[in-house]
Amino acid sequence: MNTLERNIEILDDALVSVLKQKTPQERLKIAFSMWNCAKKQLTCHLKSLHPEWSDEKVQNEVKKRLSHGSV
Repeated sequence: MNTLERNIEILDDALVSVLKQKTPQERLKIAFSMWNCAKKQLTCHLKSLHPEWSDEKVQNEVKKRLSHGSV
């Protein structure tokens, strides 16, 4: 697969209906919670792969990966 290709995921109609009923603040809170969950999972994954890495190195790698290398 070409690395420039992107997969476009279509949301389920039921999920769209639920999200439409949420306020912008509620949707932002959901998105922020999902971001925190991804960050925690990636942190734990990297720590298990590289137990020799310092916490600072792990956090720098998490930032790099979640920002797609812009950090």
